[in-house]
Amino acid sequence: MKQNVRNTAVDVLLKIEQNQAYSNLLLNQSIQKAKLSQQDTGLLTELVYGTVQRKNTLDYLLAPFVAKGLQKLDKWVLVLLRMSLYQMVYLDRIPDHAIINEAVEIAKARGHKGISGMVNGVLRKIQREGTRDISVIENDEERLSLQYSMPQWLVHRWIEQYGLHETEKMCMANTKPSPVTGRVNVMKTNRDQVLKSLEKEGIAGSKGELSPDAVRINKGGLSHSSLFKEGYVTIQDESSMLVARALGPLPGEKILDACAAPGGKTTHIAELLNNTGAVTALDLHPHKVKLVDEQARRLHLGNIATEALDSRKAGEKFASCSFDRILVDAPCSGFGVIRKKPDIKWSKKEEDIHRIAEIQQQILAKVAKLLKPGGTLLYSTCTVDKEENHEIAEAFLDKHPDFEWDSQFSERLPEPLKPFVMPAQAQVQILPQYFNSDGFYLACFKKKTTTGGETQC
Repeated sequence: MKQNVRNTAVDVLLKIEQNQAYSNLLLNQSIQKAKLSQQDTGLLTELVYGTVQRKNTLDYLLAPFVAKGLQKLDKWVLVLLRMSLYQMVYLDRIPDHAIINEAVEIAKARGHKGISGMVNGVLRKIQREGTRDISVIENDEERLSLQYSMPQWLVHRWIEQYGLHETEKMCMANTKPSPVTGRVNVMKTNRDQVLKSLEKEGIAGSKGELSPDAVRINKGGLSHSSLFKEGYVTIQDESSMLVARALGPLPGEKILDACAAPGGKTTHIAELLNNTGAVTALDLHPHKVKLVDEQARRLHLGNIATEALDSRKAGEKFASCSFDRILVDAPCSGFGVIRKKPDIKWSKKEEDIHRIAEIQQQILAKVAKLLKPGGTLLYSTCTVDKEENHEIAEAFLDKHPDFEWDSQFSERLPEPLKPFVMPAQAQVQILPQYFNSDGFYLACFKKKTTTGGETQC
């Protein structure tokens, strides 16, 4: 079976490499198709995520041992060598000789004798001689890039924005596994009851460190629990759980979630409304809107209405001043969730950030008109880049004199996060090393009731 797992891993890695496919989606499809045991699912996940996560470092370590150069190799051979070296360098529970033997068998099955001989030769030479020492690289950007497996352009960008010390801590955090956390449905239960019920199902959990709604899973599978299936808990990162509480929904209010899929924040808002009011959830793609509907059904929420619509066109559908509160959880580069989606860092380019930032500004400008005077507008992203975060918030306020920072924003945040809120502003940047959660950004604005003596709307 281990052989089959590694064959499957090569297939998944090859599709990611060739098609720029999302590793998490491909992995889930492969697990379901292969009907793997829990143990083999764990190994497959480790091999795929680990190899993708460490791609540039593995190539750097492989390069001296491949005479013709890595670019001349067939893609499947390169993927196989990366995966094998990942196990040799980063996993200590599998002996080198077993890793090499299985790599050779896969090469024989997929190619000809010459290829299997080359794979055998490269890996055995690495076993004998060892790999070069990354820590001696003098250039900080190059060293961090290879030590923590990050694109060098991104390391350079983070150093400019956060400094060398904070960047290294962020890079290090991104190499560690992301904890599994669940959001308690406060409409139906509380955190203590959920933890007791999980324990009865053999799932070990503890209270989250950041969000008051969070449980952290230490052992066992939350998605297979009866609590998840019956709508008592939702899988969500702790940083992401802060969004709905920061928005501050009150019973009976009309709320717009402008970029809703897959629905984690939408359903949290609906829960905090205690199934009252109305949550309008928009997303550009119809197939993603279905994900929001599925979540709402599982959680037994009847106050969510979904629609496939570009939020930049929301003004064509809804009247000005229609909503009490608006959430713009904007499309972004996703550099705060690298631990969960390691392929993001290899598929995104610096110019993508500039393009996305323009879309973010457009969405904010369009939906701002739909907010009632005195209403709350929350902007959030799962990225750490200042061009998509602080600069967007400041540009929005510059262009919209009818909005101001929400002075009550900090009051709605959990105590551990309050020291990170920027003075005299309603914005906070969470880096992954702060709370072992996703990198996330929140900015909150209030729509003034009057501007220049004129009543809004």
